[in-house]
Amino acid sequence: MLTRFARVADSAAPTVRPFMPLRRAAVLCVAALTLTACVQPWQQFQAGQDQSAIIARMGPPREVYELPDGGRRLMWPTQPMGTTTVAADIDSAGKIVKVRQVLQISEFNRAEIGKWTRNDVLVNFGRPVQTAFFRRTQREVWSYRYVENNITHMLFNFSFDTNGVLRETQRTPDPLRDRDFRRF
Repeated sequence: MLTRFARVADSAAPTVRPFMPLRRAAVLCVAALTLTACVQPWQQFQAGQDQSAIIARMGPPREVYELPDGGRRLMWPTQPMGTTTVAADIDSAGKIVKVRQVLQISEFNRAEIGKWTRNDVLVNFGRPVQTAFFRRTQREVWSYRYVENNITHMLFNFSFDTNGVLRETQRTPDPLRDRDFRRF
């Protein structure tokens, strides 16, 4: 067995330490296993796979929406308390086109004010975690929980006029998870 002797400053007797590369190897193995466990569900599928692959792995979708090109969007939301919704676009032949997590700022920013409707928001993000109607402004607001920059728990809000057209978007702290916000 390979060992290395090292003197400890407070002790006159030598102490035996295990060979350092063994410790490093163990740490590297644990780190590698941890990183492979971090692969998100939506990152495990390739375009062109049959839809049965994602359904077998994720279970039956909780929401299904028809797309204009004849395909479908399958969704697996974690709302009301979760912050992710996995969406899989499936073509008319039943093959995966794209799989992604839609409750994130890059996806929310695709919404077009004055052009999108309630249905566009529904098809792109699924059912909201909460809805509210504000009588004074005559606006209906749909809210979605998400995590911004992998740190801050937020709500993304879509505001619709009485015709169901998107008029405004807004980000606010999630009152359930923001300690400072809960004090007020």
